[in-house]
Amino acid sequence: MAFQSAKWASTALVTLMASAATVPSIAYAQDAAADEAPQEIVVSALRRDQNLQDVPAAVTAFSAETIENAGIEKPLDFINLTSNVNLVETQNSGNAFIIIRGITQARNSEPSVAVVIDGVQQVNPAAFNQELVDIAQIEVLKGPQGGLYGRNAIGGAIIITSQKPTDEFSGSIKAGIDNGFGWNVRAGISGPLSDTVKYRVSGSYRDTEGYLRNTFLNEDADPVKDLSVRGNLLFEPGNVWTADLRASYEKLETQELYFNIVNDVNDVSLPIRVNNRGINNRDILNVAAKFAYEGDGFTATSITSYDTVKEILTGDAFDFRPVNESFLFRPANSTFGFGLGFGIDISQSQYLNVKAVSQEIRIESPKNDKLFWMFGGYYIDTQRFISTGNLVDFGQGVFPVYRSPSTNPASPQQTFLADSQNNFAWAVFGNLGYEFSDQFRVDASLRYDRDKRVNTTLTTVGFLPNVPGFPQGATGEKRRATFDDLQPKVTLTYQPTDDVTLYGGYSRGFRSGGFNQTGVGGVASSNGIVGVSDIFKDETATTFEVGVKTRLLDRKLTLNAAAYSTLSKNSYFFVFLAANSTQNLGNVPKTRIQGFEVEANFRPTSDIQLNAAAGYTFSEIKEFPDAAAIGNEAPLISRYTFNLGAQYTPQLTDTLDGLFRVDYRRTGKTWWEPFNTTVRAPVDLVDARLGVSSDSWTMAAFASNLFNEKYNAEFSPGGFVFKARPRIYGVEASYKF
Repeated sequence: MAFQSAKWASTALVTLMASAATVPSIAYAQDAAADEAPQEIVVSALRRDQNLQDVPAAVTAFSAETIENAGIEKPLDFINLTSNVNLVETQNSGNAFIIIRGITQARNSEPSVAVVIDGVQQVNPAAFNQELVDIAQIEVLKGPQGGLYGRNAIGGAIIITSQKPTDEFSGSIKAGIDNGFGWNVRAGISGPLSDTVKYRVSGSYRDTEGYLRNTFLNEDADPVKDLSVRGNLLFEPGNVWTADLRASYEKLETQELYFNIVNDVNDVSLPIRVNNRGINNRDILNVAAKFAYEGDGFTATSITSYDTVKEILTGDAFDFRPVNESFLFRPANSTFGFGLGFGIDISQSQYLNVKAVSQEIRIESPKNDKLFWMFGGYYIDTQRFISTGNLVDFGQGVFPVYRSPSTNPASPQQTFLADSQNNFAWAVFGNLGYEFSDQFRVDASLRYDRDKRVNTTLTTVGFLPNVPGFPQGATGEKRRATFDDLQPKVTLTYQPTDDVTLYGGYSRGFRSGGFNQTGVGGVASSNGIVGVSDIFKDETATTFEVGVKTRLLDRKLTLNAAAYSTLSKNSYFFVFLAANSTQNLGNVPKTRIQGFEVEANFRPTSDIQLNAAAGYTFSEIKEFPDAAAIGNEAPLISRYTFNLGAQYTPQLTDTLDGLFRVDYRRTGKTWWEPFNTTVRAPVDLVDARLGVSSDSWTMAAFASNLFNEKYNAEFSPGGFVFKARPRIYGVEASYKF
């Protein structure tokens, strides 16, 4: 099988390169004179600084210039510019799932990528989807990266680098309005406090009434108030010591859970008609300290991080209609369709509280030595509490429920589940790389992860489900599970010329399993749902990959391609159990994923940039508890992504430059669950920006989803669909000093 995978990948790559020579493209290059080749981005993808085109890995990078010109302000903005990577935004702000090369993510799962911000790994996936403020560079690495970037890098890694504190006082402010009606402001200042201490403080505030109409309440369903603040102190007392202290805080107030129930994911005809505005409030805090000591022939680094995420979520429950039209309320002969005639409706509430402390220590050689080595260790201690439940909806509103069932007579508790988790994970890792010659290099890494998890059932006695499989005397009952695995990675690099890089290798990724809420296995079984139990298994992904990177036409054109074959074991799929409003993960025992990417970036002159990228993913379920799913497409995977872009930055006067930018993204057919009962048709999105700037100020008009493509962002088993954002447009201005 390994030989067949490698043979398939190499054959696909040869075919790719033969067909890619005519593909136009966009350069993420920076300033260059008209008669010069563009400068290229330096990335740290393999823990050492390299030119992007020399890195033996599939990496898409965004410089500060591109971040500004493309209007990248949140994760979806850069993910939509990256081939074979998707972001599914659904239900509430904490649920944003990254799918990278067919490695998926779902509600309550560990993430599919390692997200590293300024050297500190983000520990909670619920914190990923937030504002990007004061960012210098973003790198998206595809394929397992556990040995290099640690925990949950089974699908890849996203490396985000903030702007650094400056030696002189400087600052910026940016403000804009959109059709929400909404407004936002971003600002930051930086400078020295002394000869050895520098600081940087930045933040943003966004306030919008929303973009999606709730026709029942005659108001927008998705208003947002979002405050983000971050601070950085950099101590450089001498040539060998540095201390980097960071803190960030985000407070979000919005609404979610405005689902529709349909049979076809392509059905966008139903308006939002929930009778409860609901609540989605989230608070995120991160404090991190990074200390580095540069000795004689080595650098030692310590990274300590403390994170908290608190999120309360309330809103309508199935079937997301006004009270007197709901499935439970309406009688069997109702004009709104068949009902149960109970004369009541239900709402729901979920509370999540996560605290985590993590520590990493690593020692590494100088980055430019022919022999590169790095080794270290990592641990993370996580305390997690979650409660979910249904409440009776008398039309008087829905009220948040935290750690104990509601006693509010206006919204009495119908079902309630609560669990706490104590998760302790540790890892050791090592990396070696040796440059045998100017043309040939070998890199190898190995990481061992071990996660010990303890789940305690905190559901009060009166709400313990009476279903088969639920433990007796369950309040206070503890479940324990340990997940561990090795993650090896080997990469060979050959550079026959300065403008051609060939690479290939083998890697294995690992993602820990975990607990569904206590008793859901019995509920799932009683409802005829297979593959779901109280514990979901850990996932592994074994990948063979080959790739090539080239520079052509005096380095004005870059043309890159990669092909891969992955065997995934125990990937996730999502199941919502309406009986107790729980969100659960099941496992697909075995899936084969194969695909390729082609990316081309062309800069014919200093003021014109063109880009194109195509990524294809072919998936097939090889094993599943129900044979009807075998041979189907794997859940949450899109068949392909296709990107085209153009940017024109002419010099309008001696002091003014223009900006004309258009980005097009097509996402192919997408499957949502193992039985492939419905497939979303391809989605076409166009973003555009038009602006003018001087050395100190910029004014621009923008539009995302310019042609107002209507589609559902997600389909969940049971017919739940969540509407994607419509066209958003506005103007903004910025000033730097």
